[in-house]
Amino acid sequence: MSTTPSPAEAAGGPLAGIKILDLTSVVMGPFATQILASLGAAVVKVEAPEGDNMRHVGPMRNPGMGHIFLHANQGKRSVVLDLKQPDAREALLCLAEQSDVLISNVRPQALARLRLDYASVRERNARIIHVTCCGFGQDGPYADKPAYDDLIQGATGLPWLMQRYGAEAPCYAPVTLADRVTGLHAVYAVTAALYAREKSGVGQAVEVPMFEAMTQFVLGDHLAGLSFVPPRGEPGYARLLTSHRRPYQTLDGYLCVLIYNDKHWKSFFTAIGDLQRFTQDERFSTHTQRATHIDAVYSHVADIMRTRSTADWQALLDAADIPNMPMNSPQDLLDDPHLQATGFIRDTEHPTEGRLRTPGNPSRWSHTPCTEPAPAPQLGQHTAQVLREAGYSESAIQALLAQGMASRKATPSQGHKP
Repeated sequence: MSTTPSPAEAAGGPLAGIKILDLTSVVMGPFATQILASLGAAVVKVEAPEGDNMRHVGPMRNPGMGHIFLHANQGKRSVVLDLKQPDAREALLCLAEQSDVLISNVRPQALARLRLDYASVRERNARIIHVTCCGFGQDGPYADKPAYDDLIQGATGLPWLMQRYGAEAPCYAPVTLADRVTGLHAVYAVTAALYAREKSGVGQAVEVPMFEAMTQFVLGDHLAGLSFVPPRGEPGYARLLTSHRRPYQTLDGYLCVLIYNDKHWKSFFTAIGDLQRFTQDERFSTHTQRATHIDAVYSHVADIMRTRSTADWQALLDAADIPNMPMNSPQDLLDDPHLQATGFIRDTEHPTEGRLRTPGNPSRWSHTPCTEPAPAPQLGQHTAQVLREAGYSESAIQALLAQGMASRKATPSQGHKP
């Protein structure tokens, strides 16, 4: 028997009562819908019979329950429908009739072939908010191109910036940056569209393209001289691109330090007994001068930082009220005293995958606090339950299952180690 609450039983969070039909997979869309679920929305994840690709990326304890899938799909229920089959598509439309939002990262052309585009779904639910997370804006020549995180990082200049920053060769950021940035755009698109519907009573289609989202993200820092017509210099924000902008090496390790404004710089040189540097060396005297000579400024600090231990620097910088933080690894984050005190990273018990460490929702709400999300579902775990709630009879559900148009077979569990 499932321990996952139905939408009617779910409570808590600012989006409590909102029903989301989730046709997303991999990282971008599931990251967005996991946030929406953590805010209280009832999310039904519709998967193909083979399941979301991220189910199959280890490490994992049991097949089909990979680590990224577990984190990106908490708080959701899994329904398996083969949407290429007419009866399964009809089942999805029945779910859409009762949903506030349909969100997908299926390419718009494929969605149209399935007749699940906005116009088709709106015929069944005029109030639906139909959100398409796609690779590229659909008015441009790239509209049909496939898009993945690596491709979008490359197309929006991240590898170029990494090489300018000092990498030996162009390289990608070692996080799914484009997926997650675009996923956050999708979250505010859904919530803003829900607010607009509250005022107008009308649903709408919303397009959230990765290329444009990441272009905005990158150019916000690095358009620089190209911001002006005619240009007043080259692209690139010098402070972010200097090769000296990195954790500072100390006598026994590394420390992240940002001496940023005039107060910080004066305090820093006072603390190390070199105030004359701030008052007489014009390269350090003003924000504009420091930005102009950023390589020399950061290089000088790097030389000074090598003269003391990490602990000594932390004590001195804290006393001088100069921003600094340790250089953490993922393992360090699990033991971080602040995160432990706030309960942000918590141990949870998954019914088939055992004990898991899971980051929480970073936002706090005084009036509508979020409840603990349900664990990520097994493949098809809730197919029959969700169809039943949509009004399907037991015989109709059994017919869909028998014809292979739907599935409720959960991923086989091989048990877990404590």
